[in-house]
Amino acid sequence: MNFNDIKEIQKSGFSGFKTVDELWTDKSCIPKTKGVYLVINPTFKKTDFILSGVGGFFKGKDPNVNISELKNNLVLNSQVVYIGKAGSPTGKATLNSRLVQYLRFGKTKNVGHWGGRYIWQLKNYSDLIFCWKTIPNEDPREIEKYLLNLYIKQFNKRPFANLTG
Repeated sequence: MNFNDIKEIQKSGFSGFKTVDELWTDKSCIPKTKGVYLVINPTFKKTDFILSGVGGFFKGKDPNVNISELKNNLVLNSQVVYIGKAGSPTGKATLNSRLVQYLRFGKTKNVGHWGGRYIWQLKNYSDLIFCWKTIPNEDPREIEKYLLNLYIKQFNKRPFANLTG
């Protein structure tokens, strides 16, 4: 899969393609099943950062990092800035519960979605696009690992906000 081709991402089963602003207004379109998701930066060719992002201080920890660290993590020429998962074979998390949590974190709430926090220091965070793929009969972690491996083959590093893999 080419992570810079929206049509190919759609052909791979991803849907949604809603901005953060749209999802902050209405989260009802997010499926209540297990799955994986991508966060896409529509202006990836011109990326600007903010020193103090809008991520929440979970357990009192500052989610912000310095601009040089953000620049170091940036993957040039990649529109996908994060790959995530929701659910497990034994867990109850869904795309809806996980993405609602992630979006609340981006509203400066004290929420446990520490992974992917770098997106909240992108200047255009409200324009970022979330898309998802439901996988009710598969292990989301395995699909997430598969997608991360595909991404690394294409770009030689993890997505911008994936600090672990």
